[in-house]
Amino acid sequence: MKKEKGFIFDLDGVIVDTAKFHFLAWKKAAAEFNFELTPELNEKLKGVSRIDSLNKILKWANASVTNEKFAELSSDKNEDYLSYVQNMTKKDILPGVYNILSNLKEGNYPMALGSASKNASTILEKVGLLDMFDSIVDGNSVKKAKPDPEVFLIAAKNLKIPPKKCIVFEDSEAGITAANNVGMISVGIGNKKHLGHADYVFDNFNEITFDFLKQLQPK
Repeated sequence: MKKEKGFIFDLDGVIVDTAKFHFLAWKKAAAEFNFELTPELNEKLKGVSRIDSLNKILKWANASVTNEKFAELSSDKNEDYLSYVQNMTKKDILPGVYNILSNLKEGNYPMALGSASKNASTILEKVGLLDMFDSIVDGNSVKKAKPDPEVFLIAAKNLKIPPKKCIVFEDSEAGITAANNVGMISVGIGNKKHLGHADYVFDNFNEITFDFLKQLQPK
C-alpha cells in the first residue's frame, strides 16, 4: 500500500548531471549575439522552459530576432543538447541519487518527476531510471513554466497526494519558489547561495538519509 507522502524530483541537476549540457548549448546560442553566458546567469535558466530561457538570453544580450529565427535558435539549442544526451549512461546519475530512489521505492512511497525538460523520458531511459517513477510530468505536459507550480501540482494530483504532503527536490531558484508557493516541502540540491529560500539545502544526495526523508512532516 502506498504511503501518505509523495516525493517529486526535478531532473536536470538533481537526478542527472545534464545541467552542464544545457549550459554548453545555451552558451553556443548566446554566442550568436556576441554575448557570453556566464555560469552566474545560467543559474537563472535552471528549471526554466526552453522558450523562456531563450527570451531571457535575448533580453540580457539586448537583442531581438524574428519569430522564424527564434524558432531556429530554439531548435538548434535542443539538437545540441540532445547530441550530449545520446551518450548518457548510468554514470551520469548524480551521487547518492540511486540509493535514495531505491529506498523510497522499496518503502512504497509515491514518486514523480516534475521537470521542464521535454526530453525527460528519454534521459531517464538512457540512465536506467524510467521505472522508478509512478508519474512523469515534463515540458510536454504543462503550459506554465516554473516558478509557476503547475508541474508540481499535476505531479501531486497524479500521485493522489495533497500538495502539502509532497516533498520537492530542486536545484533551481525557480523550482524552489514554485514548491514553496503551494506549501510543499522544498529540498534544495546544490549551492546554498542560490537556494537559501528552500526549507532544506544539501550539496548532494549523499548528505540525505532515508530516515530523514521518512521523518519529514508537512509544514
